[in-house]
Amino acid sequence: MYQPFLLRPTARAAVFAALLLPAAVPASAGILDEVPLPDISAVTDYRPKIPLRVYSADKVLIGEFGTERRDFVPIAKIPPLMKAAVLSIEDARFYEHSGIDWIRALGAAKANLASLGSFRQGGSTITMQVARNFFLSRDKTLPRKLTEVALAYKIEQALSKDQILEVYMNQIYLGQRSYGFASAARTYFGKPLENLSLAETAMLAGLPQNPSRHNPVANPERAQERQRVVLKRMLALGKITEAQYQRALAEPLRVRRDGGGPGAGAEYVAELARQAAHARFGQAAYEHGYTVTTSINAAEQTAAYEAVRRNAIAYDRRHGYRGPEAHITLPKAEEEREEAINEALHKRPVVGGFTPAVVLAASPKRVRVATRDGETIEIKAGGLAFAAPALLPSAKAGLKLAPGAVVRIAQSNRTSGKDSWAITQLPQVASAFVAIEAQTGLVRAMVGGFDYQLQKLNHVTQAWRQPGSSIKPFVYSAALERGFFPGTTILDEPLDFSDEKAYANWSPRNDDGTFEGPVTIRHALTHSRNVPTVRMLRALDVDYARGHLERFGFDMARHPGNLTLALGTGAVTPLQLAGAYAVLANGGYRVEPSLTMTIQDRNGKVLFESGKPRPLQEGARVLDPRNAFILDSMLRDVARFGTGAQASRLLGRADLAGKTGTTSNAIDGWFAGYGGNVVAVAWMGYDEPRSLGTHEFGSTLALPVWVDYMRVALAKTPQRERTPPEGVVRAGGDWVYAEFAEPAPGVAQGTAAPVAQQLP
Repeated sequence: MYQPFLLRPTARAAVFAALLLPAAVPASAGILDEVPLPDISAVTDYRPKIPLRVYSADKVLIGEFGTERRDFVPIAKIPPLMKAAVLSIEDARFYEHSGIDWIRALGAAKANLASLGSFRQGGSTITMQVARNFFLSRDKTLPRKLTEVALAYKIEQALSKDQILEVYMNQIYLGQRSYGFASAARTYFGKPLENLSLAETAMLAGLPQNPSRHNPVANPERAQERQRVVLKRMLALGKITEAQYQRALAEPLRVRRDGGGPGAGAEYVAELARQAAHARFGQAAYEHGYTVTTSINAAEQTAAYEAVRRNAIAYDRRHGYRGPEAHITLPKAEEEREEAINEALHKRPVVGGFTPAVVLAASPKRVRVATRDGETIEIKAGGLAFAAPALLPSAKAGLKLAPGAVVRIAQSNRTSGKDSWAITQLPQVASAFVAIEAQTGLVRAMVGGFDYQLQKLNHVTQAWRQPGSSIKPFVYSAALERGFFPGTTILDEPLDFSDEKAYANWSPRNDDGTFEGPVTIRHALTHSRNVPTVRMLRALDVDYARGHLERFGFDMARHPGNLTLALGTGAVTPLQLAGAYAVLANGGYRVEPSLTMTIQDRNGKVLFESGKPRPLQEGARVLDPRNAFILDSMLRDVARFGTGAQASRLLGRADLAGKTGTTSNAIDGWFAGYGGNVVAVAWMGYDEPRSLGTHEFGSTLALPVWVDYMRVALAKTPQRERTPPEGVVRAGGDWVYAEFAEPAPGVAQGTAAPVAQQLP
């Protein structure tokens, strides 16, 4: 910040006189020439800092990174009404003066004389404000004012009026981290400048005087008062008609309360884009107006985000209230009490509507809390239901709600139309969701956790977890290559490992603790029977199965070389698992899941573009199309009749395929599957692994997330039946490779006699 020089008393008096009267301009010129001024190239070569912005494929803003929120708009593209509103209230004679409006300055000087020269009114022109914003503080002192005047003259000599106005309208701070009127229009109204109404335009024009005081988000009443001043001034200057004036006064304004920031709940995606941009352009990525366009679909991303949050909260509520986050001592003195409350609450940010609060008083019928903005809220009736056990006299110390307890409260709109508050809690469970295109691997939606503010770890790409039963389809895929088929009978009976030292202490069991005797492979997969899957892997040979699984993109170094592989005791990421299921969805082709990005400069020039998806090539085939077809038919049964049956029932579709996954002791819950051209994987678990509950499974934890997302993703996609590829026939009521079927006399071409096959 440039520091203005100090004048001798005699010079100060001369300058003061110069600011009082237009006739004193010649006398002041010599003094102004003595003022040492900074280089003004920051204005003459104006290069505003424009943040990095990340967009979905359909051009919805999903991320923004930079210290200043700004959209640069050339003066020629700023609507005339916006310019008229700003000039009417800030500098009506802007195009007539040479940097100083002496008529206005005279009025300000009279007021300053009345206040003993304290310069409470500045009479600043647009040019003077530009000088102040770039080079000076806002201190109302005579030396600073003189420097401001001198800089204004210098700027007027270097730039045209339109250039000065362009700098002003793009540089001025207007509250809510917004710089410039284009950014403010998006922040407060979610619109570009050209779409603003007169009423909205006037409200923005009133912000420069005091962005904090006249901010329509922070202080709507004062903002409206200032808006009326602007409208009245525009009417007085003939910029609008009486009819326009009256309509604008009557227009209700719909101000965005979210600050107009990124939407779609895509913070984890935006962070990946930020990393990519910063790796290539360094700090310039945050200042030069670069944009990153990703492959994300905004509507699907929002659906995924809401599905993850809704179901994580539902799980959390199923398992009851855990008690307050912390306890603090509440001092008796009011000022000390407020300080203690503020200190406790400012350590805990508001997270997705979960507001931190401190309990002031508590009883089973009502609880009074204080929030970080000083508001006192009383919660009663239904708002206490979730935390009711903590309000009982018999509640344990760690659970009990008492004065000094730090809790979370959330607001909801009831049918009465009134806002209600309830005691709630932040879910501790972690979760993840990812959806990709089956044909290309392009990521359509990605949610790396419950909330980015709470957990920066992206569980989609970074969390290696046991896949549980979601690995089983790939074991059975290996079996198909060895001549087994869905109708093969396999025993669901206890396994005898008495002769195998490596498994002497292991006895696999089914989740329900029962055994069903002889079952088909189709039945075993549909109902996720553990023992038949282990028996199948034992018959196949573990090394052979590992080699087969590697085709799908699994990192086999993370998977065991023993029979527990059949039960998913290795490790995968949700993204990796999505890529594996894509092979089954697209007919046998390996695709690499990827979040594609195109980085452009502020002029639209492409600076970087990740690889575009190409049509599936035969060289990418890793699985026989017959294998993919038969596995698909089995996974459709899972979604219709098996552990994932609620998928087809809730979505009303018969073309869905997928598999649940629940690891030992319910440490992880999964659902992986596909429909149409969309492959999606949902996961839930704790970062520090522990049981999710004895009655929790992939079908209760992850499948509801998958269903909620697919309801949106497939809303406009017709159901699709899969055509049997050449080389598969029906045998014994099920599909089998033609070469493994035994034709029977008199059987029509394309069919085969039942195959008598049983795996002991």
